[in-house]
Amino acid sequence: MIRHEDLIEKVKSYEPNVDRIALGEAYNFSMARHGTQRRASGAPYFSHPAEVAVILADLRLDVDSIITALLHDTVEDGVAELQEIENKFGPSVAKLVDGVTKLGKLELGRDTTVRQAENFRKLLLAISEDIRVLLVKLADRLHNMRTLHYISNSGKRLRIARETLEIYAPLAERIGMEEMKDELEDLTFAELQPDARGSIVRRLESLRSTDAAVIPSVIEELVETLRLSGITATVGGREKTPYSIWRKMARREVAFEQIADVMAFRAVVPSEEDCYSALGVVHRAYHTVPGRFKDYISIPKPNGYRSLHTTVIGPGKRRIEIQIRTAAMDEIAEYGVSAHWIYKAEDNGALLERGDVRFRWLRELLEILEHASGPEEFLEHTKLEMYRDQVFCFTPKGDLIALPDGATPVDFAYSVHSEVGDHCVGVKINGRVAPLRTQLQNGDQVEVLRSSGQTPDPNWEHFVATGKARTRIRRFVRDREENEFAILGEEILKKTFAEFNEILTREVVQPFVEKNELKDVSELFSLVGQGSLDSREVLSLVAPRAARKRRGGRRIIIPFRRPRFKAKKKDEAVAIKGLIPGMAVHLAGCCSPLPGDRIVGLINEGKGVAVHTIDCEALESFSSTPERWLDIAWNSSLAETDSHVGRISAILNNVPGSLSALTEVIARVEGNISNLKVTNRSTDFFEFVIDVEVVSVQHLTQIIAALRAHPAIYQVERIGA
Repeated sequence: MIRHEDLIEKVKSYEPNVDRIALGEAYNFSMARHGTQRRASGAPYFSHPAEVAVILADLRLDVDSIITALLHDTVEDGVAELQEIENKFGPSVAKLVDGVTKLGKLELGRDTTVRQAENFRKLLLAISEDIRVLLVKLADRLHNMRTLHYISNSGKRLRIARETLEIYAPLAERIGMEEMKDELEDLTFAELQPDARGSIVRRLESLRSTDAAVIPSVIEELVETLRLSGITATVGGREKTPYSIWRKMARREVAFEQIADVMAFRAVVPSEEDCYSALGVVHRAYHTVPGRFKDYISIPKPNGYRSLHTTVIGPGKRRIEIQIRTAAMDEIAEYGVSAHWIYKAEDNGALLERGDVRFRWLRELLEILEHASGPEEFLEHTKLEMYRDQVFCFTPKGDLIALPDGATPVDFAYSVHSEVGDHCVGVKINGRVAPLRTQLQNGDQVEVLRSSGQTPDPNWEHFVATGKARTRIRRFVRDREENEFAILGEEILKKTFAEFNEILTREVVQPFVEKNELKDVSELFSLVGQGSLDSREVLSLVAPRAARKRRGGRRIIIPFRRPRFKAKKKDEAVAIKGLIPGMAVHLAGCCSPLPGDRIVGLINEGKGVAVHTIDCEALESFSSTPERWLDIAWNSSLAETDSHVGRISAILNNVPGSLSALTEVIARVEGNISNLKVTNRSTDFFEFVIDVEVVSVQHLTQIIAALRAHPAIYQVERIGA
C-alpha cells in the first residue's frame, strides 16, 4: 500500500502545484474512517481506495480526482456523510464523491426499487457534467478485478466478471481508455473462461521463445527504413491480449496459428504530416495486404482514437500490423479522455505546453471542442457527446441496457429478454406511457408492459434498430405464417373432400406427400393454404373416383354470376381466425369486411386468403377463376372486444363545429377513429373518408345511424359493402 508521502510525490511529478495539505488530509481521513475494515484478501480496506488513487495518478488526473478516489467508498459504506465531505474538501470533491456513489449502484443485484432507477438517471447526468466520475469508477473496478480471486464465492466472482465485461469494459472503450479496457477484458476472461485463456497464454509464451530475436530485428529495420527517408520515429511492438486474440479467433472462426497479427508494431512520429509520409515509406518498402488499411486520422473513431493502420508483408516475409500516429494521438489511444489533462491534439498533432490547457480534458469524441476558455465553461457545454452513437437506458430494477442510437422500446424489450419482447404491449418511459416507436434517449428508465396473449407485431420490423429484435420478429412472422397456412390448408382440404363425401385424414393424403417428395403432411397443408397447390389436385390423386365425378361432362363457360353459397352448418364453412395483416388470412382493404357481413375468400397464390364481402365490386375481376373462390365464415369464438376497421364516407356541412360533432358522435357510440382523410371540399360541404374501429357490422350500423341523426352531418354511407 502506497504511503501518503509517496502518493503526493507521484502526483507532484506531473502537477507541480499539487495541494499537499488537501491530499494528505484526504489520505488520513479515509484511513481513519475505514479503520479496522478488511477486504476479502485480509488486507486493510483502506488499501483499496489508496490503490485506486495510484491508478488515477498513473493516468495523471488532477488533485480533486485523486482525493475523490481516496474518499469514494466513505459515503457508500456509511463511515462519512456527504455534507461532511463538502465541508472538509469543498463542493467539487463532494459532487464527484456523490456521482461515484450513484455510479456504484450500477452493480447488478443490489437495490431493485424504482427509486434506484432514478439514481441511475442522475448518474448519467453526473457523467455528462464531469467525466471524472466515470474515470474514478473505472479505476475502482480495475482494482477490484485485480483482486477478484480473493473472493471465495464463485457465483459473486462470475457476476462481477460478467458485469465488468458487459458494462465497464465497453464504457472504458467508449471514452478511449484502451489500455484500461484491455486489462478489464483480460481479467474478466481469466475468470469466465480460465481454460481458454490458459491455452492462449501458453501459445503466446511459446511464440515469444521462438520469435525472441525477430521482434527487435523488425523494430530496428522499421526505424532504419523510416530514417533513410528523413522521418524520425520511435517504434515499439505490443503483444495483443489473450482476450483480444480469443475474440478474433471466435469472430473469424480460425485457429491460433492462423492469427497473423498477434504482435502489432507502433511507429510514433513528430507530426500528422509525418504519419502519411511514413505510411508511404512503409508501403513502398513492403507489400501491402489488400483490405487491411484504415485511416482513423481523417475519420476518427467515435471515442476520439486517431491513427493509421496498415498490414504488410514485412521483414522476414512476416505479415505484421503497423500503427502510425503522433505522440498526442498515442496518449489519447492509451488513456482516452484522461490524456487531455496533459495534452491537446492540434491539427498538426504537436504537443502543447503544460499549463491551464491540461484542464481541457472533457471533449466531444467526434469533434474537438476548441472554444472553452476554462474547465467551468467547458463542463457547462459538454453533454455526453461520447455516447452519440450509443444509448444507455435502465430497467425499473436498475439494470443497464446498452442499445444503438435510434433504438426503440421494442429493441429495449428484446435486449432484456426475448420473451419480454414477444409479449410487449406497451411501454412507460420515465413513468409516462409512450408509443413503441419512440426513440430512446440516454438515461431513460424504460418499463415494458406485457401481456401473455400478445405476440410480435409484424409492423415492429419497420422501426426497430437492433438485429436481435428484427430477427426475432421475422422468425415469429415466418413461423406464424407457416402455421396459419397449414391450418387454413387443412380446412380447405376438409371442405373439398366433404363436397365429394370423402373424409380427410393425414393417412389419406400421405401418398400425395410421398409422390411429390414433400417433407410431411404439414407442408402439404401449408402449400394448399398459400394457394400454391389446388386442393382438387390432392383429391385427384388420393380419391380419383370422386375427382372424376367432378370432371364428368363438358365444361360450359357462362357469364359471371356471384356464387350463391347455400346456408351451411358452421363446421362446413372454413372458419377464419388470427386476422393479422400479412398472415395466412387477411381482410381486403377494398371492402373492409366486418364480423356479421357475409363474406367470401379469394385464394391468392403465395399470400393465402383475402376476405371480401359477398357483394364487393372487386370480385368481378375473378369471374373466370371460380376455383379460387372459397366459402368462409367468421369464427364464432371471436371475442366481442376484438376490433376491426370499418370504412365510411361522410359529407359534413361547412359550419363551425361539424367535425367536432362527427368525432363526438363516433366516440359516444364507442367507436375509435383510426384514420380520417378529406376527399373533397367546397363552399358548403366537406367530404371525408373515415376508418373506424368497431367490433362488428352491427356496431358500425349503430354509428352510421347516430351520425345520420345529427343535423351537422348531411350524408353518411358505408364504403365497399
